[in-house]
Amino acid sequence: MTGEPQADCLFCKIVAKEVPATVVRESETTLAFRDINPQAPTHVLVIPKVHHPDAASLAAAEPAIAADVLREAGEVAVQEGLDSYRTVFNTGSGAGQTVFHAHAHVLGGRGLQWPPG
Repeated sequence: MTGEPQADCLFCKIVAKEVPATVVRESETTLAFRDINPQAPTHVLVIPKVHHPDAASLAAAEPAIAADVLREAGEVAVQEGLDSYRTVFNTGSGAGQTVFHAHAHVLGGRGLQWPPG
């Protein structure tokens, strides 16, 4: 069921503290932690604590929590001292999504070209 923790989801396991992560922020509804394969000097993932497979399904089912993810992405950028940063949601394997639990990438600390890849 959407919203419920999934036994085979890496990010659900991180939320449940079954898998370690370098947490940088936590709110009632979100968790932010460093990406284990950073693509920029600062690369933090912000996830909702509830399980939804991607950003669109999260926004449709729980728009307030989707807003929390965006707000926390901004707070991560401030906390990390980023003047400029990119917030990215990958949706689907063709776009590079590898963990099917909605998450925002907060990237910064170097010049980021557009369009990306």
